[in-house]
Amino acid sequence: MTNPPSTAAESSTDGPTKFPLVLGLDTFGDVTNDNDDRPLSHAQTIRNVVEQGVLADQVGVDFFGIGEHHTDDFPLSAGDVVLSAIAARTTRIHLGSAVTVLSSDDPVRVFQRYSTLNAISGGRAEVILGRGSSIDSFPLFGYDLADYEELFEEKAHLFSELLKGGPVTWQGKTRASLHNQDVVPHTESGPFPAWIGVGGSPQSVIRAARFGFSLMLAIIGGSPARFAPFSQLFHQALERLGQPARPVGVHSPGHVAVTDEQAREEFWPRYLEVIRHYCKIRGFAVPTKESFLHEIGPHGALYVGSPETVAQKIAANLTALRATRFDLKFGMGGLSHEALMANIELYGTQVAPRVRELLT
Repeated sequence: MTNPPSTAAESSTDGPTKFPLVLGLDTFGDVTNDNDDRPLSHAQTIRNVVEQGVLADQVGVDFFGIGEHHTDDFPLSAGDVVLSAIAARTTRIHLGSAVTVLSSDDPVRVFQRYSTLNAISGGRAEVILGRGSSIDSFPLFGYDLADYEELFEEKAHLFSELLKGGPVTWQGKTRASLHNQDVVPHTESGPFPAWIGVGGSPQSVIRAARFGFSLMLAIIGGSPARFAPFSQLFHQALERLGQPARPVGVHSPGHVAVTDEQAREEFWPRYLEVIRHYCKIRGFAVPTKESFLHEIGPHGALYVGSPETVAQKIAANLTALRATRFDLKFGMGGLSHEALMANIELYGTQVAPRVRELLT
C-alpha cells in the first residue's frame, strides 16, 4: 500500500507516534449548472467528477473522496465505480469514499469493491464508513430505520474482521453468518486505510477505537472546537483498549476562490438554496446572511474564502482538534464545473502548501 505523498508530519498524540499531514478533497457529486444556470444531467455531472479527481491528482492533492447519496441533486450512488475511472487516469492520489453508508450496504461487498479499487489504483484506496446522515438508502434497499444502530454496529464489526485478511468467521443478526469464509480479492500489502465518520456521537467515537478504525470528524455546522473532546476521547479509548495510535481527520464544507469576496459571492446563494431545501426535510434553521458570515469566520464550520483565509482556518482547527488530516467538501448544487475546477486548482497549488508551511 502506498502512503499519501505528504512530506510534513504532525503528532496526533502526546507520544512519539506521528502521522502524515494529509490534505484532501471530498465531493457529493452535487449537480452543477451550465453557463446559462441550467442543471446539467446526472451523466454529465458524473463525468465532471472524474475530471475533478484527475485535476486533484495533477495539482498535488493527497486524497479525493466521493460521498454516497441516492437523490436527484446528489446522483453519486456508485462512487467506487467513479473512483475506479479516476484511478485509471491518476498515479499518486489516494481515492476513497466520503462516506459509504455501511448500514444499508453489505460489508462483504463494500470490502470487495474497495479491495478491487485498491488493486486498480496500485494500493491507493481508502474507505470512510458511516451510518449515514441522510436516510435515503434505507427505504431504497429495504432496511428499517428502527434498526439504525444495530445495523451499523454489526456491520462495522464484520468489516473490521474482513480488514484483518484471511478466512473470516462472524455471526450476527443483520446478515448471514460467515464460517471460515475466504473473501476475495486479497489485498497485496495489508489492509487499506479505513475510517469511521462521526458527526456528533460519542458512542461512534468509542466504536471506531474498539474496532480499530481511524476517526473522521464530520463538522458541517457550529464551532469546530466543540469536537475537541471527541478527539481526546478517541485517543484515550485507543489507549485503554490497547490499540495502536490512529489518526484523526476533519471533513468540512467550503469553497476557495481568488479572493474572499469572490468565494462568498459564488458560494452564498447556492448554499442558501441547498440548505433551505433541506430545512424542510430535516428541520434545519434557514441560514441568514449574518449566520453565514459567522460560519465562514474563525469560529464556524465553513471554509469559504481566499487560499490564505482557508489555509489559516484549516491549520488552526487541525491544531485545536489534534488532527492530521483535513478533507474539504467542495462544491454546492448550482455552482459551475468551472468554479469547482478553479477551487481544486487553488486548493492544491496554494491552500495545501500554505497549510504545510503553517504546521511545520
